[in-house]
Amino acid sequence: MEDPVRLAIRSIQHIGIPVTNIIASEAFYKRLGFTNVMQSAFMHNDESGTCIMMKREEMIIELYQLPGSELENIRNRKDGHIDHVAFDVPDIDEAFTMLKAGGFTIMEAAPVFLNFWQNGCKYFNIAGPDGERLEFNQVL
Repeated sequence: MEDPVRLAIRSIQHIGIPVTNIIASEAFYKRLGFTNVMQSAFMHNDESGTCIMMKREEMIIELYQLPGSELENIRNRKDGHIDHVAFDVPDIDEAFTMLKAGGFTIMEAAPVFLNFWQNGCKYFNIAGPDGERLEFNQVL
């Protein structure tokens, strides 16, 4: 077995769930005691989607609704709908460099900026052995 990469991972930052009705999903999670702490539009294949971060104590669940052209893919899933697990890292560029040097399969050419949270965030994903997406994220 290869030596572990000495990467600073502080915690699971959030779990991302694609949804087909962002309003109904937000209401559902509010009934479980979560609060909408951030909402933002994002672009996917030149169409606009919506992302909200629902928080309860230290847990964050990312709910996102893809544009209409992608909704059927979500509706037709046979198994679970969890899309990715995100790890909180203190330095996204260092994490990217370390994982690239470690030979991991990185899905983006460089960390991606999103206008989420107060000052934005940067993230990138790696693929696990069964295709699972593991996101590394730094809130700026």
